[in-house]
Amino acid sequence: MQNGRHTSLMRTYAEQVAGLIGRIETEEADAIGSAARLIADHITRHGADRLIYVYGPGGHSNLAAQEVFFRAGGLVNVSAILDEGTLLSGGALRSMAIERTPGYGRIVIEDNRIGAGDLLILVNAYGINAALIDAALTARERGATVIGVSSREHADRTAPGHPARHPTKQNLHDLVDLHIDTKVPVGDAVLEVEGVPERIGAISTFANAFTLNCVVASAIAELAERGTVPEIWRSGNAPGGDERNGLFLDRFRGRVRWL
Repeated sequence: MQNGRHTSLMRTYAEQVAGLIGRIETEEADAIGSAARLIADHITRHGADRLIYVYGPGGHSNLAAQEVFFRAGGLVNVSAILDEGTLLSGGALRSMAIERTPGYGRIVIEDNRIGAGDLLILVNAYGINAALIDAALTARERGATVIGVSSREHADRTAPGHPARHPTKQNLHDLVDLHIDTKVPVGDAVLEVEGVPERIGAISTFANAFTLNCVVASAIAELAERGTVPEIWRSGNAPGGDERNGLFLDRFRGRVRWL
């Protein structure tokens, strides 16, 4: 493959990613702002140490929870739920089987004691799998406020009988208090190469990471506008990072399960 074709493929991929991010920026600005205000309300109402739970049940969607957890420039309050069941580190096929298992999401929410007064962000590229839907239903039943981040198009265009679906056939965007649409196209991959029958170049990780970082950054700005100086992680590899982060560890270690 000549360099020109490499460059063309990279340019097309960059355009696809930029286009999707641009749509989220313009079309979901109100929803992202609403999510930021929910987070700011949660922290100002319940105290500076109140946790924001983030769970991405399903394969690569777990990366979204990791993206904003213990993250340089991110809120100290974020507590990712890194349940081993759907993490790819336990095996890709095992992960897929568990995300399709009815009842599993309920176990995770109950095990993490998510309940009344809590704020949970559920992130999943496609918005349909059984573990995700059970997590949303259980969190709502237990009185938590739930923000959903997923692709409405992908969920709406996935057949009711798809094996990944929850027995109720519901979509995440219909179950949550607030939904942010990541616009991920059906199938996730966006590039076509002559002679290759399948599309390549997945895009959902970019969409999830951009959306969540916008939510967190907007929440920080909202808190600052209200006169609350939020606690922010500094990179441990930056000057003074360990000393800065050490100010928070005693307050959050033990409460943030995966810290």
